[in-house]
Amino acid sequence: MNKQLLSEQAIYFGDVKMPEGFEINPLKLSNDILQSNFYNKKFPFSKIWDMLNKYITEHIKLNYGMTLINKDTWGDIYEARQCSTPLLNINPVDLTNSPDYTLLYGVDVKECDVRIYYDDNRKKGRSWDIDLTNNKFIMFPSTCMYYITNNQKNSLNFIQTIIYESI
Repeated sequence: MNKQLLSEQAIYFGDVKMPEGFEINPLKLSNDILQSNFYNKKFPFSKIWDMLNKYITEHIKLNYGMTLINKDTWGDIYEARQCSTPLLNINPVDLTNSPDYTLLYGVDVKECDVRIYYDDNRKKGRSWDIDLTNNKFIMFPSTCMYYITNNQKNSLNFIQTIIYESI
């Protein structure tokens, strides 16, 4: 008897553990998110963002053998008790040019949940919940719809999103 794995849907998550002295400055990223949202401009390139992106792409390549190229990035701000609309980072009509993976990074978050929906063959509409905390990332296939919920009632949550193509 043989078995061939035809497909896999994996979710990667964990803490961003930068070397001492090279920590990611959440105030700089929060400020970039705030400014890009306030002025309705593209998220600016910065050394801090580049450190985060390199950490993710190099660790995914080293630990899982995948080469990722970022396609786009933006930051979102969630008000207290706010739940996002259903989010999906692919274009179902143009899958060829759609990203393969979505990464969420907790820049400055408190009591934030992410619910990721996926199908398991005939078992449709399954979901998996995971907390998003400061300096933590969650990466999953961009074909998965997801929601972000800010559960606390006192402050804003800042989340950085990066979408990747796998080559």
